[in-house]
Amino acid sequence: MRIDHIALYLHDLDAARDFFVTYFGATAGKPYQNPKTGLSTVFLRFSDGARLELMTRPHLAEQGQAPFQVGYAHAAFSLGSREAVDALTARLAAAGYAVLSGPRVTGDGYYESCVLGPESCTLELTV
Repeated sequence: MRIDHIALYLHDLDAARDFFVTYFGATAGKPYQNPKTGLSTVFLRFSDGARLELMTRPHLAEQGQAPFQVGYAHAAFSLGSREAVDALTARLAAAGYAVLSGPRVTGDGYYESCVLGPESCTLELTV
């Protein structure tokens, strides 16, 4: 078994798509819109075949503001090396994205950083 994809609800589909294409090298599929429900989606594919679905619809409820809450915690992206983690963290910071932690070695031995991506989605960058 494998996870087929992860989906995120966002307000601005185009901005989120552009973020993942620009900083993570994703390839965007054809957008889908359901005129009956108002749902709009786009699938992103990454070089290893992993997929991320970005979704929006009218009247999305805002997620709570607590940093630790039940539900989605983060999406982790394996970049292949410490240098790649350092470089993308620096690139995102220079573009104005908040770096929450790292780059650093965690207590359980991972090398990672955490940044806030589009609409404050937490993204973990790891080797």
